[in-house]
Amino acid sequence: MSEDLVPRDELKATLQARQELGEDMEPALVDSFVERIEKRLSERQRESERSLRDRRKHQQEMIMGGMALSIPLLTVAAIFTGLAGVIAVCLALGVIAIVASRS
Repeated sequence: MSEDLVPRDELKATLQARQELGEDMEPALVDSFVERIEKRLSERQRESERSLRDRRKHQQEMIMGGMALSIPLLTVAAIFTGLAGVIAVCLALGVIAIVASRS
């Protein structure tokens, strides 16, 4: 993760506030700071889950599209080119599946 969980200036501001307010306010400052960290962590988790869901949906669409195209392509290949055409179509479908799984 390239960005900081909590910006450094926020951390410095919290530490300065602790020095200015004294140890009496320390628990409140710590609680506030921890809440911000937890909020950012939950936001990152939601973004990660959304990204994974989008990637899976894209993979599913690619595979379903490949399956939908395979029936007429295999039929045409079998009729006009024979076994070589069927093998070529199967290889193309395999490439689609590999590309879909990596993206």
